[in-house]
Amino acid sequence: MEIKRKKTRTVYCGNVKIGGDAPISIQSMTNTDTRNIDKTVEQINKLEEAGCEIVRVAVPDMQAAQAIKEIRQKIHIPMIADIHFDYRLALEAIKNGVDKLRLNPGNIGDANRVKKVVMLAKERGIPIRIGVNAGSIDQRIVRKYGEITPEAMVESALEHVEILQNLNFEDIIISLKASDIKLTVEAYRLISEKVDYPLHIGITEAGTIKSGTVKSCIGIGAMLLDGIGDTLRISLTGDPVDEVKLAKEILKSIGLRNFGIKMVSCPTCGRTQIDLISLANRIESKLSKIDKPLTVAIMGCAVNGPGEAKDADIGIAGGKGSALLFKKGEIIRKVKEENIEAVLLEEIIKM
Repeated sequence: MEIKRKKTRTVYCGNVKIGGDAPISIQSMTNTDTRNIDKTVEQINKLEEAGCEIVRVAVPDMQAAQAIKEIRQKIHIPMIADIHFDYRLALEAIKNGVDKLRLNPGNIGDANRVKKVVMLAKERGIPIRIGVNAGSIDQRIVRKYGEITPEAMVESALEHVEILQNLNFEDIIISLKASDIKLTVEAYRLISEKVDYPLHIGITEAGTIKSGTVKSCIGIGAMLLDGIGDTLRISLTGDPVDEVKLAKEILKSIGLRNFGIKMVSCPTCGRTQIDLISLANRIESKLSKIDKPLTVAIMGCAVNGPGEAKDADIGIAGGKGSALLFKKGEIIRKVKEENIEAVLLEEIIKM
């Protein structure tokens, strides 16, 4: 069933289109010291190779802001400068070629400072992401609602939006993140009804690979199924390359992007008479290198084989020391267990 995405306006981050009819783009953030140019470039290139389409770097000081110039010259994907409090860092990042800013205008000083940043961003065609996190909401707003609520998060975001709008700046992207799934999802649902700016979605501080994957899949999946989200970042404590891999799997699983092979496999049961678990893991590893939008089914028996997996482009259904090879539910031939992997991969390559 097709997911109907909420209509948003279009913003460009470098050559990547965000919002409107554009595909949902994948972001990540480096965990290197931005001042270490070589290490940062190396990590960004690894992220790009994994499928990252926009990368964010921390800009804690002027040296990091100045490093952007050389980093930008050595990478191929758009770069975002993550700025907090110091408007001068934003100005320097823009001058050095950054493609987008992540900052909250209400947090960088008086109106004159905000205007300087906004005017230069507008002159250079640089969009601004307003990023409201649950832990950084103004205490005045928190007191108004008694606690951190979706309404409080949205009000905080809209206050920052208003600052930009009053300066006739509308190349805006909004994010409302918390580590609490329900709070995050409800905040995004609320703001999606109030604005047509593109939304950057994610569950912040989701955790380690294991717990963070679960939380991200639940929260981001819920928003995507609601048609909410124009660009996303998975937040994991670990290698940012894993963030990109998970983002691709989420988008692929829901059907919003095609990233090569989609594999389906059964959980196995007492009917399974081949070593399906090892087989599935080996095949999944080898299929990750094939960039063709096919659905491949690895099923344990005839019950879950051509019938339940009839929509798969190709697949196998295990038997006793053998498997049936099928395409679109039609059985092609029987294959001995020791030949299953080789035959299946050969057929996939032919396709």
